[in-house]
Amino acid sequence: QVQLVESGGGLVQPGGSLRLSCAASGTILSIYDMAWYRQAPGKQRELVAAITGEGMTNYADSVKGRFTFSRDNAENTGYLQMNRLKPEDTAVYYCAAELLAVVNEVRRRGHYWGQGTQVTVSS
Repeated sequence: QVQLVESGGGLVQPGGSLRLSCAASGTILSIYDMAWYRQAPGKQRELVAAITGEGMTNYADSVKGRFTFSRDNAENTGYLQMNRLKPEDTAVYYCAAELLAVVNEVRRRGHYWGQGTQVTVSS
């Protein structure tokens, strides 16, 4: 079974940093695009950052220059380094990935989501 597991969330003061991880588990053959989304209370889920299989990135305007998305293909893991955090960055952060895996002995390409990790920026 394929799973995306996020970690690294927590409580941080404004101006601080956190590093989120998104690890894909299961029989993973290839990970194509990965992305981080976030959802604050009462708001719609929004795209924060994305990275292609070749490592090309794009970011929401609100996080440009503060967040960096990287990936370790050998470890099937993506990382979101978040610096100079602001209270408005507070949200549940979700990882998503398009990947090819073996599921029930069948090669299957699909889109997967993690369970989310809470990031709270507050003094």
